[in-house]
Amino acid sequence: MSAAARREDEHPPTTIATVAAMTSPAPAPLASAVLDTLFRHARTQNGWLPRPVSEASLRELYDLWRWGPTAANGQPARVVFVMTPEGKARLRPCLSPGNVDKTMGAPVTAVIGYDVGFHEHLPRLFPHSPSARDGFVGEHNIPRAEASAFRNGTLQGAYLMIAARALGLDCGPMSGFDHAAVDREFFAGTSIRSNFLCNLGYGDPTKLFGRLPRLSFEECCRVV
Repeated sequence: MSAAARREDEHPPTTIATVAAMTSPAPAPLASAVLDTLFRHARTQNGWLPRPVSEASLRELYDLWRWGPTAANGQPARVVFVMTPEGKARLRPCLSPGNVDKTMGAPVTAVIGYDVGFHEHLPRLFPHSPSARDGFVGEHNIPRAEASAFRNGTLQGAYLMIAARALGLDCGPMSGFDHAAVDREFFAGTSIRSNFLCNLGYGDPTKLFGRLPRLSFEECCRVV
C-alpha cells in the first residue's frame, strides 16, 4: 500500500454517510439490566474463580475501551496485562500485603499507566491541529503534560473497567502498591508512569464485602 493510501485509510474523507452518522438522533437509554451490569450491581472483586481470560479477550477489551474520549485525542494510557507466572512473580514484591493474595489469584492484572510523552503522537492522533504538540514540548510545559497525561489516562482506566464489565468480566481496581517499584519493573526506560492496578476475571461471589453506601445527590452535587 502506498503512503498516500495509508494516509487515506487512517483519515478517510468525510462523506455523506459519515455526516449522516454524526447527525443521527441520539440513541435511546440503555436497558435497566445493562445499567445494573455496568454500575448498580457491579462490585469490586476480592477473590476470583479459576477461569482464565484469554489474550483474545484482552484484545477485544482494548478494541472497546480505546474509543472513550480524551483531550485532543491524546490517548495517554498505557497498559501492561500481567497474566503469566513470570509476570506475576515480578509484580508480587510491588504489592501491599493486603493485595497480594487476590492479585496472585486473579487471571489478569492490568497495570494501568500514563505516558507523559503522549504528545509525541499528537501529529498523528490530532492531525487537524498541527500545532497541538507544541503546547506540551519543553521543560516549561512538563507540568502541563504530566497533568494532562494523568487526568486523561485515569479517564481511560475507567473506560477500561466499564468496557470489561460490558464484556462480562469483573474488576478489582486498587492503588495499594509501590509505584516506583512497578515503574522500574514494567516501565523502565520509558516516559510511562504507573497509575493504578485493576484485576480482571470472573469474581468469586463468596469473597465479596458487604455493599457499601454511596453519597446522596445533595451531598455530592449542586445545580446552579
